[in-house]
Amino acid sequence: MQAMMFVGPESLVLQEMGKPQCENTGILVKVEACGICGSDIRNYHTGLRGDVKEQIMGHEIAGIVEEVGDSVSSFSVGDYVAIAPDVSCGRCVYCQEGLVNLCTDHRMIGTHWPGGFAQYIHLNDTILTRGMVHHMPEGLGFQEATIAEPAASVLAAQANAEVSLGDTVVIIGDGPIGCLHVEIARARGASRVIMAGLDRLALAAQFEPDYIIDAAHQDPVKEVLRITNGFGADVVITANSVAETQAQAVEMARKRGKVVLFGGLPKNKPMTILNSNLIHYRELEVIGSFSYPASMHRMALELIADGKIQAGKYITKTVPLKDVALGIAHAKAGKVLKAIVTPWA
Repeated sequence: MQAMMFVGPESLVLQEMGKPQCENTGILVKVEACGICGSDIRNYHTGLRGDVKEQIMGHEIAGIVEEVGDSVSSFSVGDYVAIAPDVSCGRCVYCQEGLVNLCTDHRMIGTHWPGGFAQYIHLNDTILTRGMVHHMPEGLGFQEATIAEPAASVLAAQANAEVSLGDTVVIIGDGPIGCLHVEIARARGASRVIMAGLDRLALAAQFEPDYIIDAAHQDPVKEVLRITNGFGADVVITANSVAETQAQAVEMARKRGKVVLFGGLPKNKPMTILNSNLIHYRELEVIGSFSYPASMHRMALELIADGKIQAGKYITKTVPLKDVALGIAHAKAGKVLKAIVTPWA
C-alpha cells in the first residue's frame, strides 16, 4: 500500500509499504477519506506529540472494513465506518469519571498508531475497545463522514459551555471549526451568532452568521460591543490558534459571560496574556476545551446524516496522498475551508 509518512517537521515522504496484517482481535479498514485537521497543520510544522519522530498522520477517517479478526463480533467485512482518533486507558480516575478526553494515558491514532494518510489502517483491540470506531449511518458519504470528528469536538465544547436559547455567541475564527461553531450554536438556540475572522470570511459566509467582522479592517472587540449595545457576548469561543484572540475574547464577554479557549496554541509558543481584572470584576468563566466522549462522535454522524450539519459545504478541496503537503499548505493559507485526502485517487 501507499502511505504518507511524517519524518520530521515540514517533511513528508510518500512510501510504498506492506499492507497491514489484520490481527485476530482487530480489523483492517480500507481508507476512503481522511480530513486534514488544524492539529495536523500544527504537527506538520512543529512535530508530533510525545516525542514521536515518525508516523503516518491523519485522524479524521472514514472507510470500508476489509478484514475482520476471528475474535471480533462487532464489525463485519463491508461495513462502512467512521473513525475518531482518541483512545483512553479506561482505568485512570478521569476515565472512571467518564472524562475519557482527559485520560492520563490519552493516546491518538495518527500519533501513537498509524493514521489515515494511507490506503489502509489497522485498528487493534485497544482501539476497538477504548477508542471511537462507529458504523456510518446509511446513505452518508465517506468524505462527509470525516467531518464528524471535528464536529464532535464542537458539540462537546458548546455542551460544556451550556450555549443555550437566546444567547449571543461570538466565534473568533473563520475556518471549518469556526463554521461548525456557527451551525451548532444556532442549533442550540443562540439568538445571535457573530463571527470574526481574516482569511476565509467569504467561504464562511455561506453558514450565515448574523454578523461578520473582518478583523483585518475592524476592531473585533469594538464591533462586538457595538452590536450588543455595550453589553458584551454571553459566550465567546476562540476557534483558532492565535493567542491575541484569547485576550480579545475576555474583553468582549459580558459580566458573568463565558470564554471558551477552543483552539490550541503552537506547542513552541503556548503562552497567552489575559486581563485578569476583567475576569475578576466581571466574574467571567474561562473554559478550556479539548476533545470529546464517544457519544459526541456518534451524535455528529447522526446530525450530518440528518442534514443538521451541512458537511458537504465544508469540503472545498480533495487531494491524493502525494499532495498531502499541498492540502496542508492550502488550509493554512486560508485558500480552502476543509481539505480531504482521498488515498485511492
